[in-house]
Amino acid sequence: MKDTVKLLKSLTEVDGIAGHEMDVKARMREYLSPLSDEIVEDNLGGIFGKKSAAQGSKKLMVAGHLDEIGFLVTKIDEQGHLRFTPIGGWWNQVMLSQKVTVTTDEGKKIRGIIGSKPPHILSQEERKQNVEIKNMFIDIGVDDQKEAEKLGVEIGNMVTPYSEFETLANDKYLTSKAFDNRYGCALAIDVLDNLQNEDIDINLYSGADVQEEVGLRGAKVAANKINPDLAIAVDVAVAYDTPGMSGQVSDTALGKGPVVIVMDASNVGHVGLLKHVKQLAKQHNIDIQLDSMAGGGTDAGSIHLANEGIPTLSIGVALRYMHSNVSVLHTDDYKNSVALVTEIVKSLNDEVIEDLTW
Repeated sequence: MKDTVKLLKSLTEVDGIAGHEMDVKARMREYLSPLSDEIVEDNLGGIFGKKSAAQGSKKLMVAGHLDEIGFLVTKIDEQGHLRFTPIGGWWNQVMLSQKVTVTTDEGKKIRGIIGSKPPHILSQEERKQNVEIKNMFIDIGVDDQKEAEKLGVEIGNMVTPYSEFETLANDKYLTSKAFDNRYGCALAIDVLDNLQNEDIDINLYSGADVQEEVGLRGAKVAANKINPDLAIAVDVAVAYDTPGMSGQVSDTALGKGPVVIVMDASNVGHVGLLKHVKQLAKQHNIDIQLDSMAGGGTDAGSIHLANEGIPTLSIGVALRYMHSNVSVLHTDDYKNSVALVTEIVKSLNDEVIEDLTW
């Protein structure tokens, strides 16, 4: 297995929101190419490494997504402040005073700050209210509109959260932007790496699609391209192990193993595949957590509807502070999710797939 910290740092440091995943795709290609028999791409930007079956004709698709949450520049005002619109789901309260990176069409990186008022001037009523996104702006430190434009800033530029990749007090806890879902990208790479010296009886397509954060769009395109018989969407899940969340909707927590999504708002996990995964986890002594979410979804929601229907399950890791500038992931969960998906691949052949897909 690759150095987990190095791989996750390498992938999360790249900037790429929905529709702007080019640099992330390029980084993925660097990792996937030496591990794959073939690179498979779709016209929206999805990229997958294929490992061919030693025998058998069935296909398995393991899909993360390249994009992260962020913003698009929509206006530059006379003072040079940038107005923006969210790309992906944001909660207003985590945005003010956060650093961001504006990427110009030429690839220039410009640091910005989402502006906020100091508490000294806020009325008691203002302190109780959330600032609406439409009233926020990004300050890039210029005198006026002309200076911003001279730097190459334009309407339509990508804006991404800025956050340094770090280990926390216990070095199994990592913090960064974009674990949602560069985690899934890293897993797709490491699964292929684990299988380098092994024959498998399933044609494996392991990689990542695009534009998940704006409606699971690229997943359907990738699934139509690959036309798999079975699919696993790899993404993050909500961690409920912090004050104010513990003991509520779910008990998923960091360090307690991969999270298998039984259902969410976009997909009911395929029962045959779910049973198979639970049996494998028990057989290989991999602790897993089962979760369901009334809201939200993963690429499983689009994949399972592609072509004539694709049995699909979502597997991930618990993540704290999702959809913010900082998120927290546990390396044991990452390693065990890679181990679990690797064992799933090794367990599959034409006969097994026929049996579990009914």
